[in-house]
Amino acid sequence: MKQSLKYSLLFVLIATLFLIRAFENNLFYDPLILYFQNDYLYSSMPEVNNLKLLVDMLFRYILNSLITLGIIYLSFNKKSYVKFAGFFLILAFLILIVIFGFLLKGDFKEGYLLPFYIRRFLIHPLFLLILFPAFYYMKLNRLKKF
Repeated sequence: MKQSLKYSLLFVLIATLFLIRAFENNLFYDPLILYFQNDYLYSSMPEVNNLKLLVDMLFRYILNSLITLGIIYLSFNKKSYVKFAGFFLILAFLILIVIFGFLLKGDFKEGYLLPFYIRRFLIHPLFLLILFPAFYYMKLNRLKKF
C-alpha cells in the first residue's frame, strides 16, 4: 500500500474517532453523560433505560473497536496483531459489560468510581491507547533482534 494512502486512511480513522466523540449526544442514548459531568455524588441517579443504554454502549464499542483494529492494521500491517487486538477487545467488552450491567442494576449503590471508569473504557477507545504502544514496542524489539 502506498504511504500516502496509508496515512490518509489513518487520518480518516482518527478523525472518525473524534467525530464519534463530537456527536455522541446525537448518536447514542446515554443519560449518564450529564450525570457524571455534574455533581453526581450529591444528585440522584437519572431515569435510565438499562437495555437501551447497554445496546447503545455495545454499538459504540463496536464502532470504536472496528476503527481501532483498522488503525492497528494500517500502522503495523500484521494480521496477528489485529487478531490479538480483536480477541482482547471482545474479551474486555464481555467482562466490562457484565460488571457494568450489575452495577447499573444496583443504581451504583456500591460506589461511583468503578462504574464511571468501566463506562469510560466501554464508550471511549482507551484500549487503542493501551494496545498501540504495546504493538509498537513489540515491533521495536523484533527490529533489534535482527
